[in-house]
Amino acid sequence: MTILNVFLGTTNVTFFYVILIWVLFDSLRLTKSNNLLHFKHTPTIFAYITVFFSAVISIFNVAFVFYDYVTNGIIGFSFVSLVLTWVLATFVSFYSMKNTLKESKRFPFVLILWWLFVTFVDIISLAFKLVKNYDSMMNLWILLLEEENIVDVVSLPMLLVLCFNAFPNVCVREQSEMEQRLLQKKFDSSTLGDESEEAFVKAGLWSKLTFRWLNPIFEIGRIQKLEHVHVPSVPQSETAASASSMLEESIRKQKLQGGSLTKAIVHSVWKSLALNAVLAGVNTIASYIGPLLISNFVNFLLSNDDNSNIKYGMILAFIFFLSKTVESLSQRQWYFGAQRIGIQVRAALMALVYSKSLTIKCGGPTHGKIINLINVDVERIGDFCWYVHGVWLLPVQIILALAILYINLGYTPSIAALVVTILVMVCNTPLANMQEGLHSKIMEAKDSRIKMTSETMKNIRILKLHSWESTFLQKLFQLRDTERKWLHKYLYLCSAVATLFWASPTLVSVFTFGACILVKTELTAATVLSALATFRILQEPIYNLPELISMITQTKVSVDRIQDFITEEDQNQFMNKHASKTSTIAIEVKPGEYAWEENDQYLKKPTIHIAEKLLIKKGQKVAVCGPVGSGKSSLLCSMLGEISLVSGAATKVYGTRSYVPQSPWIQSGTIRDNILFGKQMNKDFYEKVVDGCALLQDINLWSDGDLTMVEERGINLSGGQKQRIQLARAVYNDSDIYFLDDPFSAVDAHTGSHLFKECLMKLLYDKTVVYATHQMEFLEAADLILVMKDGKIVESGRYKDLIACPYSEFVQQMAAHEETICQIPCRKDDSVCCRPCQKNPIEIAEENIQEIMMDWKRTREEEAMTGRVKWSVYSTFVTLAYRGALVPVILLCQVLFQVMQMGSNYWMSWATEEKGRVDNGRLMGIFALLSGGSSVFILGRTVLMATVAVETAQRLFHGMITSVFRAPVSFFDTTPSSRILSRSSTDQSTVDTDIPYRLAGLVFALIQLLSIIVLMSQAAWQVILLFFVVLAISVWYQAYYITTARELARMVGIRKAPILHHFSESIAGASTIRCFNQEKIFLTKVMALIDDYSRVAFHNFATMEWLSVRINFLFNLVFYFVLIILVSLPRSAIDPSLAGLVATYGLNLNVLQAWVIWNLCNVENKMISVERILQFSNIPSEAPLIIEDCRPEPEWPKEGIIEFLNLHIQYDPTGPMVLKGVTCIFPGQKKIAVVGRTGSGKSTLVQALFRVVEPLEGCILIDGVNISKIGLQDLRSKLGIIPQDPTLFLGTVRTNLDPLEQHTDQELWEVLSKCHLAEIVQQDPRLLDAPVAENGENWSVGQRQLVCLARLLLKKRKILVLDEATASIDTATDNLIQKTIREETSGCTVITVAHRIPTVIDNDLVLVLNEGTIAEYDKPSQLLQDSSSSFSKLVSEFLRRSSQSNC
Repeated sequence: MTILNVFLGTTNVTFFYVILIWVLFDSLRLTKSNNLLHFKHTPTIFAYITVFFSAVISIFNVAFVFYDYVTNGIIGFSFVSLVLTWVLATFVSFYSMKNTLKESKRFPFVLILWWLFVTFVDIISLAFKLVKNYDSMMNLWILLLEEENIVDVVSLPMLLVLCFNAFPNVCVREQSEMEQRLLQKKFDSSTLGDESEEAFVKAGLWSKLTFRWLNPIFEIGRIQKLEHVHVPSVPQSETAASASSMLEESIRKQKLQGGSLTKAIVHSVWKSLALNAVLAGVNTIASYIGPLLISNFVNFLLSNDDNSNIKYGMILAFIFFLSKTVESLSQRQWYFGAQRIGIQVRAALMALVYSKSLTIKCGGPTHGKIINLINVDVERIGDFCWYVHGVWLLPVQIILALAILYINLGYTPSIAALVVTILVMVCNTPLANMQEGLHSKIMEAKDSRIKMTSETMKNIRILKLHSWESTFLQKLFQLRDTERKWLHKYLYLCSAVATLFWASPTLVSVFTFGACILVKTELTAATVLSALATFRILQEPIYNLPELISMITQTKVSVDRIQDFITEEDQNQFMNKHASKTSTIAIEVKPGEYAWEENDQYLKKPTIHIAEKLLIKKGQKVAVCGPVGSGKSSLLCSMLGEISLVSGAATKVYGTRSYVPQSPWIQSGTIRDNILFGKQMNKDFYEKVVDGCALLQDINLWSDGDLTMVEERGINLSGGQKQRIQLARAVYNDSDIYFLDDPFSAVDAHTGSHLFKECLMKLLYDKTVVYATHQMEFLEAADLILVMKDGKIVESGRYKDLIACPYSEFVQQMAAHEETICQIPCRKDDSVCCRPCQKNPIEIAEENIQEIMMDWKRTREEEAMTGRVKWSVYSTFVTLAYRGALVPVILLCQVLFQVMQMGSNYWMSWATEEKGRVDNGRLMGIFALLSGGSSVFILGRTVLMATVAVETAQRLFHGMITSVFRAPVSFFDTTPSSRILSRSSTDQSTVDTDIPYRLAGLVFALIQLLSIIVLMSQAAWQVILLFFVVLAISVWYQAYYITTARELARMVGIRKAPILHHFSESIAGASTIRCFNQEKIFLTKVMALIDDYSRVAFHNFATMEWLSVRINFLFNLVFYFVLIILVSLPRSAIDPSLAGLVATYGLNLNVLQAWVIWNLCNVENKMISVERILQFSNIPSEAPLIIEDCRPEPEWPKEGIIEFLNLHIQYDPTGPMVLKGVTCIFPGQKKIAVVGRTGSGKSTLVQALFRVVEPLEGCILIDGVNISKIGLQDLRSKLGIIPQDPTLFLGTVRTNLDPLEQHTDQELWEVLSKCHLAEIVQQDPRLLDAPVAENGENWSVGQRQLVCLARLLLKKRKILVLDEATASIDTATDNLIQKTIREETSGCTVITVAHRIPTVIDNDLVLVLNEGTIAEYDKPSQLLQDSSSSFSKLVSEFLRRSSQSNC
C-alpha cells in the first residue's frame, strides 16, 4: 500500500507540473501576442458545469485533508499532491474557459488526461474496496459512507461528467458571423472609456489597497498593444492646472507671510503628506514586530511539545503573517502615495516655471538654465517625495531597534549597538559627502559634454562640410574621458559605501555580542537570532542617512534655484496700451538708454541711446536702416520691450502688435498652424495673406499643401520660406502695429518686390509698420526713415528730406547702393513687368534636402521597439567589458558572501542553543572570522562591479557617438537632435550608474532568494513544493504584468520628450509669443502635455505596486506556511537553531522576492536604454574619411577646374530624380554664380560637390580627380564654404575663427580687418577671447556672416562656395566685402549661390538651373542680351525696383 501511495503521489505531482507548465506557456503565448485575438467559439453551459464540478471536487478534497490532519495530526504525501493538483486543475479549467475555449474546441488535453486518470483511479479504488469488503447491502452502504471513501463516492458521478470533455464540441459552440463582427468591433474600439477614467477615484478601499482598479488596463494590455489612448486620465488633484493653481495660491499666501517656496509646496500637498506619514509610520512599526517576536518563536521551538504550545505557536505564526501583510500593504500605499505627491509637485513646478519663462526677458536666464530647471531640479524635488519621511523615520527606526535590543540583551549591549551604529553612520557621512562632491564633478563634466554634443549635433552639417567632425569627435572623447575619470572614482567610492552597507550588520553584531560577553549577559539562540534580525533592519537607516542628507542638500539647492527663477523681477517697464480711437499716435518713444545686459562689466556704452522723443502716427510706414551692428534690431526690441531700460522713460505702444524677428521662429506642426497661430480660420482672409506673402507657389508644390508638417526648427524649409511663413503669421494676426526685422533679406528680387507691394503696401496699407532693412530700394515709400549708427538714431525724416542733405549719413549709405546699381549694365528694354511671385518660374531661394523629398512624410515619430528586449541586447551588454570574463568571478564572490554570512549566523545560533556548548572566545573568534570573510568577498564583488560598469559604459558611448559622427547628413535631416541628445544624456547616464547595478542586483537578489529557499528546505522539505507553486504563480503574474508595464515604461520616455521640446521651442520664440499675446494658449498646451506625461507616469508607478502587492502576499503566505510546518513538526524532527534561522531570514523573504520580481521587470525597462544606444551604434556610415590607396597629392587641387559629367542625383530609390544629367565645366580660377527657383537643384549641386549625397550616375572631377574615389576628409578639407545660415559656436572669437588652433593671432587679426570686424572685436577688452554665446546670439546676423567669411579666408582654399554669404549685410559693407572677396580669391574657383543681383552680375559665368537640368549657362553679359532669358528678367525686375538710382 505504501508503494501504491508513493506511485499515486508521484503521478499526481507529475500531472501538477505538466499542467503548471502548460498554463505558463499558454499565458506567455497570450502576453506575447500584441494583436487582437479573433475568438470563434463561445463556451456552452456544459463548460460552466465542468468548472463547477472541478471546484466542488477540489473543495471536498481540501476539506478531507484538513479533517484528516486535525484528527490524526499527519498528512499523507499522496493526499497533499492530490489536493494541490485538483486546486491547480480547477484554476486552469476556469482559465481555459475564459481564454483557450474561445479559440479551440475543448479543454486542454493535459486537463482531460488528468480527469480521465483520476476517474480511472477512483473507479479502481472503489471497485477494489467493494470486492474486498462486500458482505451484504448494509455493509456496502456502511462501506461507502466511511470517512476515507465518502469523497471518492461523491466525486465519482462528477468525474464521469468531466470525462465527457474528451469529446469535441461538447463545451463550445460556433459563433455566428454577427457575433464575431460585434466582438471584433468591441476590441477594435477598446479604450477604457469615461467610466474607467474615474476608476481610481471611484474605487473602494479594497480596490485601492490591492490596486484592482488597474485590472481593465491590464486586460487591454494583454489583448492588444497598449496605446496612449488606453491610459486613463490622472485624478483631478494631479492635473497640471489643479496642481499649479494650488501651488500658486500657496505662494501668494506665503508671500504675504514672507515665506519660501518650500513652505508653499508643503502647504499645497499637506493633506497627502500627512496621510503618507501615517502609512510610513504603520509600515515602520509593522516591520519591527518580526524581530521583536523572533525570540518568542525560537523559545517556543526549544520548548516541550504539548497542545498549549502548538496553539501558542499557531498564534505567533499568525501574528507574523498579519504583521508582514500590514507591512506590505502599508508600504505599497506609502510608495504609491509618495509617487502621487511627486507627480503633483512636478506638474505644478513645470507649469510654474513655464509660465514664468514666457514672461522673463531683458537678458534673463539662459535657455539651457531653464531646461535644466525642468530636467534636473523639478525632477529632483519630485523624487524627494520618496525621502521626505526619512527625516523623522530615521530616529524612530533606531529607537525601535534599540528597544528590541534592550528587551533581549539588556542595557549595555544596546548602548554598544547604538555607539557602533553612530560610528558607522559617522564613517558613512564623509563617504557620502565625497560621493556628493564626485557626483557634482560628474554632472559638471556631463553638462560640458552635453552642451558640446548639443551644439555639435545642431551644426553637424557645417562640421562635415568643413571636415571638422574628427576634431570635434576627439574633443568630445576628451570631455567623456574627464567624465569617465570622475565616474571611475565615484563608482569605486560607491563600492566602499556598498561594502559598509553589507558589513554594517556584521560590525554592529560583533561589537554588541562582544559587549554581552564582557558584561556576562547570557546569549541564547532566541536572543541572538532576534538581535541578528534587528541588525538587518537597522542596516537600512545606517545606509540611508548619508543618502538622505545628500538628497536634502541637493533638493534645497534645486528649490532655491527655482525660487530665484520664479521670484525674479522683470525690470522692463514696457507699456502696451489699448489704442485710442481719438488719438493719432501709435508709438511714443521717449528719451532713454537700453542695454541687453545691465550688469555686464565689459559694457562700455548702452546698446541703444535715444536722445529725443519720437512719435510714430497710426498708419505710418517707418523704415530703419544702418550698417551692420548699428542697432536696428535692438531699436525694434526696445519698442517691443524685449531689452532692458537702463535709464529714461519706457516706450509706449498703443494697440495690438505683431512681430517678425530677423532669425525666423517656426513651430513644429503644419504650415497652416504656423500661420493661424491660435486664431480661427477665416478662409478668404487666409488666402489673401498666403497670396500676399508669396506662399501660394510653395503650397502648390508641397504634396500636402499647407497641411505639410514642419520639422524641428523648420529644418525642412528654406530660409526664404521660413521668413515668408512668419510674415504671413504676423499679417494674419491682424494687429494694429507691425514690427518687421529685415523681412526681405532671405528672398530674391521678384519675391522681395512682391512682398513689399502686395503685403506691406496693400494688406497692411492702413496699419502702422516699423521695418528694418538693408534693401535701400524699399526706403522711398516709407513715411519716416530712421538712420541708425552706433546705437543711436542719427537722422530721421522722409526720404526726399534726407536725400536732399548731401553730407548726411543716409546719403552715404544711398551712395553705396547707387554704386552697386551702376555696376549692372542698363538694358534698353526695362519695361518687363514682374509677374506675381507664385507664378514666376524662378525664385532664388535656398532649397533643402527635405524640400526635394516633399512628397515623403515630413514627420516621423521616434522609432520605438515593441515586445521584449531581445536577449542579444543583454548578452552584448554583459560581454562588452573584457568579453564577460569578470562576470563569473563577481557571481562567485556573491555566492561565497552569502554562504559565509549564513554560516556566521548559523554558527551563532547553534553555538548558543545549549549553554556551554562552546567557549566565548571561540564563539566570537569564528563569528568574526566568518563575518570578516563575507565582508572581503563583498568588497571584491563591488570593486569588480565598478570596473565592469565603467568599461561597459565607455564602450557603449564610444560605439554610439562614433557611429553618429560617421552617419550621413541625411540621417541628421530626418533625426531631431533631441533624439541623439536623449541617448547621449539620459540613456548614457542610466548605463553609467544604473543598469549595471540593477542587473547585478537582480542576480544577487536571486542568489539570496535561492539560498533562503535552500535553507528553508533544510528545515522543512515541504517548502520546496510550495515554493514552486508560488514561483509559478509569480512568473505568471510577471508575464501578465510585463506586457502592459513595458509599454507604459516606453510611453514614459516618449511622453517626456514633447514637454522638453515645447519648452525649448517656446523659450526660443518667447518674444513672438509675448508680442502676439499667446501666453495662455501656450500654457494650456504645455499643461496638456504635462498631463499626458503624468497619466502615463501615474499608471506606470501604479502597475509596479499592483504586481508588488500580489507577489508580497504570495511570499507572506509561503513564510506563514513555513512557520505552520515548523510549529506542527515534532521537536525531534527539526533542528531548533536551523528553524530559528529560517524564521529570521523568512522575515525578509517577501521584501527580497518582491525585489526580485520588481527588478526583473524594471531591468527590462531600463535595458531599453541599452537597446536605444545600440540602435544608434549601427547607423549606416558615410564613405571612408581617408582611402589610403587613393589619396590625392598634397597640392591638389592646383587649378580648381570642376567638371560635372552626366550627373544624376536621387536622394532615395523611391524618390524623384533631383539632378538629371547635369554636364558642364566650371573653369579654374573663375567665379560662377548658380541661380534657380526652389527645388531646381542648386543646393543639391553644392552637396554633390561635397559628397553629402552620392551620385546615382555620372561623376564630378576636380583637376581630373574623380572625387568619388577619394576619402571624404581629403575632399572636404580642400574645399571651403559659407552656408546660408551663419553658424557660430559657443566659445570665444578665437575658437570660432580657428577651431583647429592652426593659426597665429596675427593671422586672425588680418582676416578680421579684411572682413571689417576688427573694430567690433576691439570694442571688448578681451579682444580675441571675447565670449561668443550659444549660436552666436550676442552677435547680429550680419556680423555672424562676416565671422564665417573670415573663417573661410583664413583657410585659404582653392575652391570656395559662397551660399548667400552676405544676405544680412548692408550695401556699403557688402561692397567692401565683395571687393575683399575679389582680392583674396583672385586665384580661386568661387561658386556663388546668391539672391542679390549685384553679387551675381559680378561673376564670370552664371548657371541657371531648372528642375534639375541646366536652363542657361553663359557669361552674364551674354545672358542679358537675350530679353527672354530667365536671368535677364530677374535683372530687369531688380533695376525696375531700383529705378530711383541714378544708373
